[in-house]
This record gives sequence, structure tokens and C-alpha cells, in this order.
Amino acid sequence: MKILVVIPARGGSKGIPRKNIRFMAGKPLISYAIGCAKNSSYDMDIIVSSDDEEIKYVASRYGSEILDRPDSLAGDSVTLDPVIFHAANKMEEIKGYKYDLVITMQPTSPKLSSDTLNKAIDYLLQNNYDTVISGVNDPRLSWRIEDGRCIPNYEKRLNRQYLPKDLKETGAFVITRREFVKENGRFGANVSLYEVPESESGDIDTVQDWCVAEMELNKKTILLRVDGYPQIGMGHVYRGLQIAYGLMEHKIYFVLSEKSEIGIAKIQSSHYPYEVIKDDDEILGLIDKYKADIVINDILNTSEEYVQKLKDKGVRVVNFEDLGTGAVTADATVNALYDGENTDKLFFGSDYYLIRDEFVIAKPKEFAEKPEEILVLFGGTDPRNLTQKTIKALMAVDGIENIHITVILGMGYEKKDEIVSLTKDCENITIVQDVKMMSEYMSKADIAIASQGRTMLELAAMGVPTILMSQNSREATHEFGGIKNGYLNLGAGNEVDEVTIGKTIDWLINCPSIRKNMREQMLTRDLRHGLTRVKKIILGRE
Repeated sequence: MKILVVIPARGGSKGIPRKNIRFMAGKPLISYAIGCAKNSSYDMDIIVSSDDEEIKYVASRYGSEILDRPDSLAGDSVTLDPVIFHAANKMEEIKGYKYDLVITMQPTSPKLSSDTLNKAIDYLLQNNYDTVISGVNDPRLSWRIEDGRCIPNYEKRLNRQYLPKDLKETGAFVITRREFVKENGRFGANVSLYEVPESESGDIDTVQDWCVAEMELNKKTILLRVDGYPQIGMGHVYRGLQIAYGLMEHKIYFVLSEKSEIGIAKIQSSHYPYEVIKDDDEILGLIDKYKADIVINDILNTSEEYVQKLKDKGVRVVNFEDLGTGAVTADATVNALYDGENTDKLFFGSDYYLIRDEFVIAKPKEFAEKPEEILVLFGGTDPRNLTQKTIKALMAVDGIENIHITVILGMGYEKKDEIVSLTKDCENITIVQDVKMMSEYMSKADIAIASQGRTMLELAAMGVPTILMSQNSREATHEFGGIKNGYLNLGAGNEVDEVTIGKTIDWLINCPSIRKNMREQMLTRDLRHGLTRVKKIILGRE
């Protein structure tokens, strides 16, 4: 079968000057159509028909043959039919054979894939169509004007997903049998539209079209490897979600281990696609399956061997909260909770903390000389059960019944019944679990008692004077949780007794000047722009 691809490209674009050869996502626009045809599984002759010397030069550099378009076919009012007819006749003269199919491919559809083009050709041949045109399904509730009145084009109002198909031409291609290519038309009698994926359907006519297409072409496929289970808590999962929300213009797939039951439940409820693996080596197969560009690891320490296996697959590797040997092997490692020397690959400190969107817009509570609200929160699982120890300490503080206490339990906390029983006679204590908008509670708090994970930075963003206790030795190394940043740090929670906790709370309640100073120290920190910095690191644009 002989197939000719004609890519018509005039030099006189007015909407976007020099459109066909301007760089989009690092390459000239016309190169995408040439590449799509060249990478097809069908053997094709590819020709660019143009009146412009610069377009012809660029097209030839990307492997297309060139056909000089006569001036009579280069005017604004000339349709494509005589241009394609001219190209088919000239190429048959040059090649010495007749074509079976002639495909018009517009340079203004850069997102079209070779796979879609192949399937469209198959579709024409298998169904014996004369002509197949690219189309996209775009069902909407539409109206028409009749006799000056608006008339609906539908019988019943339905949500978009339930509307019947409404295929619209995309302009990406017209595939037609050679006998129907004439000076005044390219369609046979038996015509069909081939539905292309919405992600490949854009046609570049305006600056806005250009921006949307460029964003799509720059889209990366990212595997986000996180874990969430009682021993390590849910901080890694929450940070992974925050990264995913910030990279919404890219394709995100979560990858979790089998033991991450509560982590999996959270990802399910967030409606992101995910994979569950038995061991870390299984992610290598997922890189191939999804054609990943980037792998993000938020699983604590990684090994040099593991990271090198990922890099050998040709992906960019970015790690979070990693002090292992893999941290220096990765392309970038972000350790927002630790202090260290920043390099071109290692990024330490609170400048890279990922605060949730709700905290960017939330407002801290006005300072109160006399505390009215105390907040107790020890993360998603609280493996040391510091919640119970803190409540017992609070209940022994003199006059505490005059202050309201909110106790927030994470979705993985397993001793809720004990807490409810412990506080059943305390009218000033409210127990809540699996909070959706944490900023609402923090914005009402005058004092907080918390663990030394990511929650402490959220409290700092809200200016809440906080007493910290670490859940484990790793949390204790989170350098941000010190007096210089507005915290009272009691050290390892399993080692501090209830009496010490109670005395510290009582002292802080009765020292407004200390609380005010802690609040001011917290609010001097810029914790609201970390996502912008981290996105650049992930995408390699720092």
C-alpha cells in the first residue's frame, strides 16, 4: 500500500505569527506532525507543502520531503483541497507510482500520537470507508437560533457524561482514498469520523490554544511512592497528596506497599489511581507500564542500590525525608524537617515544607492574654499513645475546666474508645476524629500539644504556641521543632511523665508574654511558598 502524507504549512499565519516554526515545548510546531507520521507503523511518504523558505528548511531538518507551493495556492482565501491535489499529483510524478491513500495532516495538531494515526488508518481499511476525519466527542447542552428565538438542541437536560456522542472535527487529519482527492474536494461518499482521545484533540488557532497544547506536551508521568501505616504514620501519604494536588497538570500514579492499609484507604478516598506492590523492585515494572518520567520516593531512608535501579530505567528520582545512602544518589532530595547544607541536589529546611492549601488562605487567631482553647493532636496513628498521656496530664491542671480542649484523633488511631471513656465526665473536652479541615481547629487554638512531624509546621503557620513531644528518635531529629522557632520541646514522648507535661501546660497558660513571643517567632517564618520551590525541584527546573 502506498500512502502519502501531506502537511500543508503556509508562512502567512496572522493569529500567531510564524506559528508553524515557533518552538512549542522545545521543538518547532511543525516537527510534531512530521514526527507523528515518521513514527507510524505504516510506511509513508511525507511531504511538507509550503511557500515559505524558513518553514521548508525547518521541515527538512526533521526528515520531511519538501514541495514548493506555487503562489497561486498560497493566498489567504485558498482552501486545502487544491493544495492537497497539487501535492498528490506532483509526488506521483516524482515517485513514479500511484498512491492508495492520501492523508492531510495539519501542523496545528501537535498532540496527535502515532498510535492514534495508525488506528485511524486501520479503521478506514477495515470498514472500507472512502474518507475518515479526526473527531473528538464534545457533548454539551447546546442551543440554536430560529426566527430570533433560542431553541434547545436537546429533549432532556442531562449531565455531560450521559449526553449522546457529539463528534466535532479536530483538524488533525483527513485520510482519504486517492481517487477522491480532486481539485475541489477530498471526500468520498462513504465518510466516517474517527474519535481521537481528548488529550490529543487540540487545534492551534489562538494563543490560548497554544498555551494549553504546550502544557499538555510538557506533561510528565509521575509515580509517587508513599507508605502509610501505624509505625510510620500518615505524614508521607498526606505530603504525597499535597504534591499530587500541586502537580495537577501532570499524570500522577500512587504506589504503596501491601502493609499500607490506611494509606491505601486514604488514596482511594482521594480518587487518585494507585498500585499496590509487594516489594520495592516491583516499581521497576510500573515505570515501564506507565512510561514514567519521574519517580518520587516518600518512604523514609532509601538505599543507593534501590535508587540506582530507578535511575537505570531513565527516570528522574526525587526523594523526600531521606537520610539514607539513596539520598545522595537521587537527582534531588528534599528534607524540609532537617537542617543541613544545601547543594544542587540536597535541599534542607522549612523553605521546602509543603503546607496544605487550606493553610495558605487560613488566618491565625488573634492573640489572647487568657487562653480559651487548647488543641491536642498527635498525628494519624499516634503509635506511642501520647494523646492519652496528655489528656491525663491536662485533667490534673488546676482550673483546666475553664478552658475548652479539642482532642483530634487521626484516622489510624486505634484507642478512641479508651479516650472517650477517659473524658466522658469532662464537659470541656471534645473528641473528633479524621478531621478534613485542620486549619479550622488550629485557627481557634491558643495553645497546642503535638508530635514533632509535619503538624508542627502547620501550627507554626497558624501561630499557635506549641508544646512538642516526639513519637520516635527520627522525629526528634526534626530540627525545626526548637525554641528558636517558637516551640517548647519536651523530647521523647515515651520518656516524659504526665507531671512534667501538666506543669509545662500550666506554666504556659499563665505566661502570656512567653506565648506571645512564641507566636511572633512562628509567624516570621515563610511557610506558605514551599510548594512553588518544590515543584521546580521535582521537575528539574530549579
